[in-house]
Amino acid sequence: MKDKRTYTNLKEHGEDMSHENESKLDSTPIQLLTEQYRADLHAYKERESLYLKTENQLKGTKQIVLDMANTIRELKTQNDNFQAEISRLNEEIQLLEMQIKK
Repeated sequence: MKDKRTYTNLKEHGEDMSHENESKLDSTPIQLLTEQYRADLHAYKERESLYLKTENQLKGTKQIVLDMANTIRELKTQNDNFQAEISRLNEEIQLLEMQIKK
């Protein structure tokens, strides 16, 4: 086996045969971008979760308000019916009182 530091030609003498100066791929920017992507993705997921939570709360609140409005309408209708019944009964009482006085 030949030693990698052995020169076979005179021309090779000026070359660095140790391979120490070979360019290496610097993965630091890729790692930084990956970490930044993960952080951004996490922040996005948190915001999406908050949005969905708020949307569900708003839908629930809207349904409660609609149910309450329907209940108020029903109660108002019942109240109007009771008022009409009370008026009718008052008229009937007045008629009966007039009949008694005769």
